This record gives sequence, C-alpha cells and structure tokens, in this order.
Amino acid sequence: MDDSVKTPKRKGRAYAWPAAFLILFIALLLAFPLFIQKHYLSVSLCLMAASFLPLMIRFEWKKMSGREIVILAVLGAVAALSRVPFASLPSVQPTTFVVILTGAVFGAESGFAVGALAALVSNIFLGQGPWTPWQMYGWGMIGWISGLLRSSFFIKNSFGRGLFGFLSGFAFNWLMNLWVILTVLDHWNWKGIAAIYGASFFFDLAHALSNVFFLAVFSNSWMKILLRMKRKYGLLEAESDGK
Repeated sequence: MDDSVKTPKRKGRAYAWPAAFLILFIALLLAFPLFIQKHYLSVSLCLMAASFLPLMIRFEWKKMSGREIVILAVLGAVAALSRVPFASLPSVQPTTFVVILTGAVFGAESGFAVGALAALVSNIFLGQGPWTPWQMYGWGMIGWISGLLRSSFFIKNSFGRGLFGFLSGFAFNWLMNLWVILTVLDHWNWKGIAAIYGASFFFDLAHALSNVFFLAVFSNSWMKILLRMKRKYGLLEAESDGK
C-alpha cells in the first residue's frame, strides 16, 4: 500500500501568475509614495515581497507527495547545515550548489523553497538579522531559475552548470551588496556604490569559484542520486500528474 499522502490538486494554481501581477501592481502602488520620499529600503522590501509571495503560493499549490516534502525538507536542512562548517571562509559554502541541484531535479518552486529555507535555518546558527530576507530571496531565486533552466544547456551540460554556478555566485553577492547600499549609504552616489561593489569583488569571486568547484566535482553524482530517489519513490509520476 502506498503510504504517500498527496495534497489535492488545486484549481487556483492556474491563477498563480495573474495573482503575481496583481500583487506586483499593489506593491508598486504602495511603494511609489515611499520611492518619492526616498525610502529605498522599504521600496525594495515591498518589491521582494511582491515576487516572493506568488512563488510560495505556487509551491503551496503544487501537487506533491508526502515523500517529496520530506526529501525537500532534508535537502533544505543539508543546504543550511553545510553552510555552518564553512563560516570561517567568507563566501565559500556548498549551499548554492545544493539549491541549484534541487531546482534542477525537483523544479522551480521546490528550488525556491529549499533556497529560502536554507537561509532561514542556517542563520539560526550564524545569526538572524535584517539581511536574512535578502539571503532567503537570493538563494530562493537561484533555485527557482535553475528549475526554469532544468532542460537547458545551463543544467544539462557540465560546463553550463559551472557557468550558471559562477554567475549565481556573483548575482547573489551583488544582491547582498544592494542591501548594504540601502542600509549604509545615507545618500546614493556612484562613488560610494562603486566602493562597496569593488570591496566585495574578491568575496564575490570566492563564492562564484566555490560554486564551480562543487558543481564540477559533485553535481553528476548528486543528480544521479536525486533522480534515483525520484524514480524510487514515484515522484516522477506525481510530478507529471501535477502539471
């Protein structure tokens, strides 16, 4: 007897993207007065929430088995805890690697959920703060994009995965630099922005190169293991039914 518990497929899933545009429109209306008053941090948080919520709604509406939920929870824990031993090496950690492969194997919504979960859980050990939503968003978007590109050159090919990991490292750190700019600089100026991005270059490079290393060494074996788990627990069938 199959002990998996499947959530009922919800018709509302078809309305996820219209809901996304509606939420984005409302966020823009709320953010416009803040932008006029130069509350740029509040504007950025409104826009992040506007794009964050529809993705989480799509994940909630995704038809999943209980087994897949357990696997994603384990992957989220692995992604979070793998960051802790590397805390002494700035920007070097396998979290991005785990998030990329989760999206590549289980899909965009699952990749986003694991990325966001990894940031939230790892910061229980490393320290929560106003940077946590930005990290959740950054890793979540990396997982989401890797899921969208799962059938493309960037995921199917070893060189493409390395290139995607390299670009993801810079993109994540540049997003975190934006948080620094919004919270540290009292007045925006190109000199200050260039100084922040220039000072972080070697940290950005370390993140990008560590992603390339982990993907080059471990991605093939990890993808085989994760795909074998999908077949063993019937998640491929559950996924096709949920489309």
